[in-house]
Amino acid sequence: MKKYKTTLLAMGVSLLASLGTAKAQVFKAEEPLAHTYSIVARDPKTGEMAVGVQSHWFSVGTVVPWAEAGVGAVATQSFTNKSFGPRGLALLREGKTPEEALAILLADDEAREVRQVAIMDAKGNVATHTGKQCIRYAGHISGKNFSVQANMMLTDKVWPAMAKAFERSEGQPLAERVLLAMQAAEREGGDIRGRQSAALVVVKGQKSNQPWDDKTIDLRVDDHAQPLEELGRLLKVYRAYEYMNAGDLAIEKGQTQKAMEAYGKAQAMFPNNLEMKYWHAIGLANNGQVEEAARILREVYKKDDNWRELTTRLPEVGLLDVSRAQMEKLLK
Repeated sequence: MKKYKTTLLAMGVSLLASLGTAKAQVFKAEEPLAHTYSIVARDPKTGEMAVGVQSHWFSVGTVVPWAEAGVGAVATQSFTNKSFGPRGLALLREGKTPEEALAILLADDEAREVRQVAIMDAKGNVATHTGKQCIRYAGHISGKNFSVQANMMLTDKVWPAMAKAFERSEGQPLAERVLLAMQAAEREGGDIRGRQSAALVVVKGQKSNQPWDDKTIDLRVDDHAQPLEELGRLLKVYRAYEYMNAGDLAIEKGQTQKAMEAYGKAQAMFPNNLEMKYWHAIGLANNGQVEEAARILREVYKKDDNWRELTTRLPEVGLLDVSRAQMEKLLK
């Protein structure tokens, strides 16, 4: 790890030399070297906005992607200026266009030629900058409701493949479209150094009075041999739990058939997930379907008997409302 850090520092020093002594503050140790590919995108039907990114850099999700419901999205990378994220969103919030916001950010940045940044507003308008001294291969393609950008890529086919994949996936959920774009980048070679981390952030199109709910997806893979594959798995888990939540809501409303359909979809996605099986059973029990609930619980207890102990604790907090006789069946 020490050798790796030394190599990265040497890269920064070499870059300084190429830029000349007049720009001696271009490389700063606190600015991550997030050479990477990313996408900022918007769903015109829902208004949702997203940022997806992958890099051969630890925890790229803490550096590159920034998004705010009803405001916009920013991807800041290459020799990264992290302030471009919050500052870019603040400028959009003030009413600046993406082009105006980008111009303001770059105006007083001595390192603008080693920066790469994309800014998108809540209407899908995009402005993107790839500095002339971003490491080859580097470039971007912008369109209505999206921008793809990449630097230090193995080939110059990476970002065109991302753009094509995103455009061809119209009609699918935004998060899946972003993932497809990144998968297309990998097929063309991706980052010349390989891969290490990835992230996916999705926010609502409109700001609500409950800002804690405005970020609908926030998935990060900080260190993994195959970060995109892991990100895809996490997205699948997220979708499965959406079905679980829908099933719970249906149970509350007495819509048993609808609940069973939702639970069934969740379990089909992850048939061995004990958590899903367990809460499905508890939902059934609370809806009076104790025999079916008991059958599922027996399967769960066989794998891990701690779930049986958890069942005994639910009535005291109101999460399980059954008679003593029914409780005995559920614990048997």
